[in-house]
Amino acid sequence: MTQNPGVTPAADALGGKAWNVVGHTYTPKLHTPNVMIWHAVVPDGTFVPPHIHPTQDEWIVMLTGNLEIEFGGDLHKAGPGDTVRMPMGIAHGIFNRSGAEATCVFGVAPSRKIFDLFGALDGVTDPAELVRISAEHEVDFLPPPDAA
Repeated sequence: MTQNPGVTPAADALGGKAWNVVGHTYTPKLHTPNVMIWHAVVPDGTFVPPHIHPTQDEWIVMLTGNLEIEFGGDLHKAGPGDTVRMPMGIAHGIFNRSGAEATCVFGVAPSRKIFDLFGALDGVTDPAELVRISAEHEVDFLPPPDAA
């Protein structure tokens, strides 16, 4: 994973990869041991359930559309130009309840196992399998509110 100088064009992805993760399309743009950055297309009505990155800070820079970010009981709305900060160890969920598609750029630092996680999650639809695979890659999903 050597970083070469240059530009990743808007229409391109590292290694031609794009992943379908929880109904979102994630296209990697930069991957080093220090950081991973990816473009995301987030369709209306999709979400990433509340989870924790115990070893990474995460952020989102909104390009188009609107997302809601939940930190426990706190709800934050983000629109074009906004930056969402999700520090390591803090539970957060990401929801598109806007009625329209959203696009954004996500990043995590350090990159740790996130690149491999997205490859492993590509197309996974079983929630239990998503939780299991994520835990193996240092992302811990919280139980649903009605779980015992």
